[in-house]
Amino acid sequence: MSGAGDRFPSTRHSMLAAVQGDDQAARQLGWDALVRAYWKPVYKYLRLQWRADAEAARDWTQEFFARALEKEFFARFDPQRARFRTFLRVCVDGFVHNERAAQRRQKRGGGSTIVSLDFPTAEGELQGVEPPAPDRLDDYFHREWLRSLFEQALLELQRACAAAGQQRRYEAFRRYDLEAPDRQQKLAYADLARELDATVAQVTNWLHATRAQLRTLLLARLEQLCATDEEFRAEARALFGAGPP
Repeated sequence: MSGAGDRFPSTRHSMLAAVQGDDQAARQLGWDALVRAYWKPVYKYLRLQWRADAEAARDWTQEFFARALEKEFFARFDPQRARFRTFLRVCVDGFVHNERAAQRRQKRGGGSTIVSLDFPTAEGELQGVEPPAPDRLDDYFHREWLRSLFEQALLELQRACAAAGQQRRYEAFRRYDLEAPDRQQKLAYADLARELDATVAQVTNWLHATRAQLRTLLLARLEQLCATDEEFRAEARALFGAGPP
């Protein structure tokens, strides 16, 4: 999903800036975006690295984000020292240390609304997964963060196609790019066109347009989750394997 003419947008109003700002409405929107992006990696990290059972991990995940908002954990973040996802994981470690030492679960939140979290789905994704090695913790957290990023972008893409009456376009993308485990087993464009009552040219155009739209949605979300332009560009290059010099 890259091309020679692609240009990455510059970071202007990131999620972190919104969370740390004075505008209450913007703070809430930024906070919702932050929780949606990171709750699942945090939950899985607690289950695998800290060996928390499902109930404890669920409680700790909700408590961590509520406490982080109340105590302004992320105000200490310095983008010159680490990427935000690494900083957040370190905050989780400190939170768990304190929770285990205190042996308590006090619900907080300062009246904030915590995003509804689908813990059963996250738990199902952990089946058969081994805890990461100590030197691979950041890689694991990064991978889960990217997985969450793609899930949200794909859901937004599906909704956008449905709203525009372009269900066949999304279905072609889903069948060709999301279902097949490898290219050798993918449907031929002609077979897909026949199943969707379309022409090969339509299928070709649908796939091209939908991939480009997904890339745009991913970049938009990624931009909001990075603290600096430099971090955004580095993450974008890692995600797409190409980018501006």
